[in-house]
Amino acid sequence: MNTLLIYPAVPETFWGFKYAIKFINKKAAYPPLGLLTIASLLPENWNTKLIDLNTRPLLQEDLKWADLVFISAMDIQKKSVNEIISRCKKANTKIIAGGPLFSSDPKEYIDIVDHLILNEAEITMPEFLHDLKEGVPKKVYTTNKVCDLQKSPVPKWDLIDMNDYVCMSIQVSRGCPFNCEFCNVTALFGHKPRVKTVEQVINELDQIYERNWRGRIFFVDDNFIGNKKFVKKELLPAIIEWKKGKKGIVFNTQVSINIADDPELLQLMAKAGFDSIFVGIETPVDESLKECNKKQNRARDLIKDIRRIQNAGLEVQAGFIVGFDNDPPDIFERQISFIQESGIVTAMVGILQAPAGTKLYERLKKEGRILGSITGDNVDGSTNIIPKMGMDTLIKGYKYVMENIYSVENYYYRVKKFLQEFRPDRIYEQINKDRISGFIKANIKLGLFGKERRHYWQTMMWTLFHKPKLFPFVVTFAIYGYHFRQICRKNLELEL
Repeated sequence: MNTLLIYPAVPETFWGFKYAIKFINKKAAYPPLGLLTIASLLPENWNTKLIDLNTRPLLQEDLKWADLVFISAMDIQKKSVNEIISRCKKANTKIIAGGPLFSSDPKEYIDIVDHLILNEAEITMPEFLHDLKEGVPKKVYTTNKVCDLQKSPVPKWDLIDMNDYVCMSIQVSRGCPFNCEFCNVTALFGHKPRVKTVEQVINELDQIYERNWRGRIFFVDDNFIGNKKFVKKELLPAIIEWKKGKKGIVFNTQVSINIADDPELLQLMAKAGFDSIFVGIETPVDESLKECNKKQNRARDLIKDIRRIQNAGLEVQAGFIVGFDNDPPDIFERQISFIQESGIVTAMVGILQAPAGTKLYERLKKEGRILGSITGDNVDGSTNIIPKMGMDTLIKGYKYVMENIYSVENYYYRVKKFLQEFRPDRIYEQINKDRISGFIKANIKLGLFGKERRHYWQTMMWTLFHKPKLFPFVVTFAIYGYHFRQICRKNLELEL
């Protein structure tokens, strides 16, 4: 059986880093971890190929070769998904689809694709393969059960060229103990975090390292510290031991803000090689946090929490949302002030959206306030809800926030603010040929010809004199800033 795994194209987005990766000659930010895992669930005697449309085109000869095409996608890849399906149908190739896009709302595709493998593939894929072998495959495979992650296979890394990517990926857990109203993580994976064994994680790290990867590895868990006891007492000590003598490896992940309450955990994260974490801050308005059930963020001094994390040697990247029912008239100014004061360089601000399957979607549907499906793009200025403050007010205010925080002056202000608070015990940003290439291109494109050249050189010089060991971070931030401004120009038509 000739099997083709296709990962759809991701449009120009905040986290796609399309404009940033050009500085270091990469093709995509992250590999398709889900499809690489699916590949390991397929029969060993099948001929399997993977095409990531973010790194190479899908050719007609690829479709002619394939007996089956597997597609996995998120909401943001919908346009590319539809194009792939159309081409497969013209080539008369059977289509098997799964992943968050299809699992959250399968009705749209049930009559278009041949088979839907929904929910967690470790459960539904073996059922499909059994029925396929018997000649009686069903249209839809779904389950209410959650899989035992300790039986999840190692991704099939040999299907990709690691040199195409900025970062590798690994998953330790699924599920989150919190229940934020707008988030579909618990709807997809449940409240109780399930974890792989320490041995599994170390084995996966070995698999990546043995393929000569010497860069960043992203732990894709929606909340890496969801099972804090396991992470703190078992996993991090094992990673610290594993990392001894291994240069060039650096980690990042996603966590909840309560990590700031545990100095020992922060110390372990930094010692293990983590240099940055993404945190869902959402809003500085307590009533809005209460509205969306973000209880872990309430009754806190969020600025002090962020400062504590930065002081421990971890960069805080964060998500923010405007458009809550309880947002006050000055929410846009308050978001700007919070982001600038916090020194959060990478601040993803989006308008509230309601993904299908979330409590927010169900609540607003009953109120007649759902406009359709989400785009999956957090920063394109769109929403599928009718906001209480009025759509015009919300869109105008959102653009005002983005125009301010990604203006050259305010962006470089945050870079300097962060560098003043960032106190790592060691520097993880390794100097290699990609970084040297990025620095040279940044000096030319941003330092000589960019609108930000004055702020660029001022920040570079300040860092060399005051925080010389952090100089690699400044280069990275400068490149990120260029990317973010391009996204704002494209999506929001802002002049930055």
